[in-house]
Amino acid sequence: MKKNLLGYDKCELVELALGMGEKSFRGTQLYRQIYRKKALDVEQMTDLSGEFRRRLSFQCAVKYPALVRLTKARDATVKLLFELSDNRFVETVYIPEDGRDTLCISSQVGCDVGCTFCMTAQMGFQRNLKAGEIVGQVLSAIQRGMVRERGFNIVFMGMGEPLLNYQNVMKAFRIFIDQEGMGLSHRKITVSTSGVVPVLKKMKEEEVLPNLAISLNATTNELRDQIMPINRKWNIEELLDTCREFPLDSRRRITFEYVLLAGLNDSDEDARRLTRLLRGIHSKLNLIPYNVNPGLPFRRPSEARVERFQSILLENRVSAFVRKTRGDDVAAACGQLAYREVHA
Repeated sequence: MKKNLLGYDKCELVELALGMGEKSFRGTQLYRQIYRKKALDVEQMTDLSGEFRRRLSFQCAVKYPALVRLTKARDATVKLLFELSDNRFVETVYIPEDGRDTLCISSQVGCDVGCTFCMTAQMGFQRNLKAGEIVGQVLSAIQRGMVRERGFNIVFMGMGEPLLNYQNVMKAFRIFIDQEGMGLSHRKITVSTSGVVPVLKKMKEEEVLPNLAISLNATTNELRDQIMPINRKWNIEELLDTCREFPLDSRRRITFEYVLLAGLNDSDEDARRLTRLLRGIHSKLNLIPYNVNPGLPFRRPSEARVERFQSILLENRVSAFVRKTRGDDVAAACGQLAYREVHA
């Protein structure tokens, strides 16, 4: 089989070129063709020599994940189902909005974290995505004209726990932001995590960082242990202490995600505890009323309860926003991805 060059970084492509008897700059040209010019056909990479193209096309190809289903919601959200080379599936969600289109991308097939309110968790964990399979989700959306080549947001909030696939996620991130690669802004890329504390500590040493979002969802360890088993390894206090140490410039904040589950974590006292927990962290809070999933025993709070919860936070000077539900009629909303489509 031909090597799929999608996911190779600049150094790897330079090594490839050198290994084929070419000058190093040919590898850089190849890198630009794949990520800057979005070229799929080696023969069309006309800044490469004809002989190099001939030998390259014999050994290598550039292949995006295969799009097998595109589903459009009433609100214009689009869910894309991709088939990978081993016949596994992942989903990507395109969320259109004036001035801030967003691609919600996956980092794993399934998930091993086991959050009890999330449909992806019902799949269990199958495998990590390769860097090319991560980058390919974004390039496929660009190729189909869903987003412009720049100016949109990328959020690692699809299937999987990104920090449990750290090497490939960060490799994809570097390709996204490299000015000789895709040339995207690191400020428009967010990595969401359930709280893998050792990797968060490693992440803060990176030279360039994406935005960080923490899926919190409870104000006591007792409840978080139940709905997010990862809390039994790294509890709320340890997670938030790590967040306090995270390097942020004056323009950036950590986003905390809080899924509101009726009767479980949406009380007035939960809101007050939340204000105390976040004290001293340069942050903002996204409140996510639960998106209903068949077979799971959770309920969505009433609008009045959501408003009351938010008002307590605002009164205590917490920047709290209610995230609008998008794409729930096609199971594209937060916490709904993948299970039914993959097993249909």
